Amino acid sequence: MKNRDFDYDVLPEIKTRWSPRAFDPNRPVADEDLSAIFEAARYAPSCFNEQPWLFLVSRDEETRNKIFDCLTESNQKWAKNAPVLAIMMGKSTFAHNQKNNRWHQFDTGTSWGYLTLEAERRGLITHGMGGFSVDKVRETFKVPEEITIIAALAIGYYGDKDQLPAELKAREFPQPRKPLAEMFFVPED
Repeated sequence: MKNRDFDYDVLPEIKTRWSPRAFDPNRPVADEDLSAIFEAARYAPSCFNEQPWLFLVSRDEETRNKIFDCLTESNQKWAKNAPVLAIMMGKSTFAHNQKNNRWHQFDTGTSWGYLTLEAERRGLITHGMGGFSVDKVRETFKVPEEITIIAALAIGYYGDKDQLPAELKAREFPQPRKPLAEMFFVPED
């Protein structure tokens, strides 16, 4: 795959997964596949097995439109074709003692990682987005304050990249990664 040079053998889904923007608007995601990718997310590890993640998923056109309206204009340009939009959230307190769970976003991100790999295995594409209005999501869906609104998600099948605006079409390929050695923090003496 272009721009992907692996130093070590890893899962095939890790090798092929990236974040495309060219979604096929005419190919809906089967309930079985959608349920399975969230099943994968459900089995992510979490602190104290808290499983703080929550997903607001557009299983109907009305919810999809409400989520879409929360996206920035730049994300709306391409996400309009994604058959499924979702919002990823995390509960910021522990259920067992109501104390602050400072790991809730880390754990929720891990569930997203599991979701993306299962989606890739099933031939789906996923794209996480930071470009959306947290306030609008909170207001539109009446999300309580103890729930952290983390990211918007697009899920579907790969479409025709020629349908993207020119500036996005030029970026429609897997992006390169830093060398493995640059991932490690080495403290100074």
